[in-house]
Amino acid sequence: MPHRPYIVGNWKMNGSRAMLAEARAIDRAAARLTDVQVALAPPFPLIAALREAVTAMGVGGQDCHQQPKGAHTGDVSAPMLADAGADFVIVGHSERRADHGETDALVRAKAEAALASGLAVIVCVGETLAQRDAAQAEVVVAAQLDGSLPQGESAVAALPGKIAVAYEPVWAIGTGRVAAVEDVVIMHRAVRARLVAAYGEAGELVRILYGGSVNAGNAADLLAAVGVGGALVGGASLSADLFLPIVAAAASATEA
Repeated sequence: MPHRPYIVGNWKMNGSRAMLAEARAIDRAAARLTDVQVALAPPFPLIAALREAVTAMGVGGQDCHQQPKGAHTGDVSAPMLADAGADFVIVGHSERRADHGETDALVRAKAEAALASGLAVIVCVGETLAQRDAAQAEVVVAAQLDGSLPQGESAVAALPGKIAVAYEPVWAIGTGRVAAVEDVVIMHRAVRARLVAAYGEAGELVRILYGGSVNAGNAADLLAAVGVGGALVGGASLSADLFLPIVAAAASATEA
C-alpha cells in the first residue's frame, strides 16, 4: 500500500461542542496508532474548535464553494476552511449531489479551488441501487470520475498526497447495507483505472477509500480487500467507541 490507510469520519449535520470529548478520545488513539492516518470532518461551526482540541489527526470540511469569496450567502470558501484550521475537504458527496444538485463539473471546480487554497481533497463517487441493478455501476462511476477529478497544474502538483477518492455506493450510505467485498474490489479496480487514465503513473498512488455503512463488524474485511486504502465513515464516526475499532482494523490490515 503506497500510504498509510486513511480513516476519515464525516459527522455530516451532527455534533456540538460537547462532542469534542469524543474527538479528543479519537485523537489520543490516533497518536498511538501511527500506522493509520485519521481525520474528522465536523460541521463548519466546529472546525476551529476541533482543530484546537486535537493534535494527532486531520480536520476537514464537508464541502466548500468553488469561489474564494463573494456574494454567496450561506456558503463557505476553501480559504475560509484553511483559515479555520482545516487541512482537507470532502467534495462531491452523494448527499451534496442529490440534495443540492451538484454536477460533476461543479465538484471538479470545488476540488480545484480547495487545492489552490492548500487543502487536500477527497472526491466522492458512487452509483445508486437502480444503476447497480442495471449493471451500470462501473460506467456511472467512471463518468463521475472523469468529470469530477481536479485537473491542471494544481492537481498534478498535489499528487499523490493531497488527492484521494472515496467510492461510496449510494445505496449503502446510512442504510446498514454494505457492498460485498468482491464488488468493492471490482469497483476499486475500476476507479484505479480511471485515476491512471487521468494522471498517468501517479494515479497508481492515489488512495481509494470505501464508504457506506462501515462499522466495527465489517471494517476488517473491507480494509483488507485489494485496492482499499481506507474508509470514509459516517454514523460510526460520531462515537469514539464505534470509530476506534475501525481505526484499529486499519492498523491490523497494515500488519497483515
